Amino acid sequence: MPELVGRVADDFEARVREHEEGWLSPFAVRSYDTRGRAREEPECRVRTPFQRDRDRILHSKEFRRLKGKTQVFIDPAGDHFRTRMTHTLETTAIARGVARALRLNEDLTEAIGLGHDMGHTPFGHAGEQALDECLRARFELGFRHNEQSLRIAESLNLTWEVRDGILKHTGEGEPETHEGKIVRIVDRVAYINHDIDDAIRHGILQPTDLPQEEVDLLGPSGSRRIDTLVHDLVESSAVAGDIVQGEEVGAAMLSLRSFMFERVYLGPHTSEEQARARETVRRIFEHLDGQGDSPAEIVDYLSGMTDRFALEYAASL
Repeated sequence: MPELVGRVADDFEARVREHEEGWLSPFAVRSYDTRGRAREEPECRVRTPFQRDRDRILHSKEFRRLKGKTQVFIDPAGDHFRTRMTHTLETTAIARGVARALRLNEDLTEAIGLGHDMGHTPFGHAGEQALDECLRARFELGFRHNEQSLRIAESLNLTWEVRDGILKHTGEGEPETHEGKIVRIVDRVAYINHDIDDAIRHGILQPTDLPQEEVDLLGPSGSRRIDTLVHDLVESSAVAGDIVQGEEVGAAMLSLRSFMFERVYLGPHTSEEQARARETVRRIFEHLDGQGDSPAEIVDYLSGMTDRFALEYAASL
């Protein structure tokens, strides 16, 4: 039926614009009001710019590699530990639910959520810190995974709003869109509670080790705590006209985060894992540097490795 090919495409943008004007909050980014891409290109006639960004991320090799990058534990033997990909999908699902409740742009929120960790190194934050130290010592440069995620987003020619949310999901400076601010907060909501689950599964923590006052306020399980945090985020943001947490609930989440850094991320039970990660990254870095690779080549290659590939690569040197 070739005569029907253009009918949906001809009306698609107009129908999206009409729907968004009737549904979205005044704070939401409209899909066709994007500040655009760094390199001009024809737009898709049956996807909005943000839907197109989402699909580019999903089909990228950087996104696929996230399944081989762990959150806390290096290449764990069990099948139930989180990876960067499961964390990314969980963050995105929670963030999209918050955006829907606040009548913000779900497609923009989803694209930022899916792309925010594309540039993360193997071995989680230990790998990120090791690569940063190597670059500073050798080239007086640094490494931050959000900046590397932005480099990948730029290579995919994503829209300005998605790039802004990816860059500012962590570190200094807040995203300029409400959708980006949601991902920034929800990223912490997700990894704190999911890493607690993994630490308990690994035997590093017992449920009774968690700070009781925070557990009493937020809930005894990961799902209950996430539910509490999401409801607080939605209600507080609706009142404030911005993306904010309630003072008491936000403080409790930050307290849990500090607890996790002390007991898990930087704790004695993971020190051996962290030392293994740092040594692996250092050996690979020195090898690539010795071959005469540029800093950008080293960063792109090393940060793109999965945990297992990095371990095998270092072992072969």
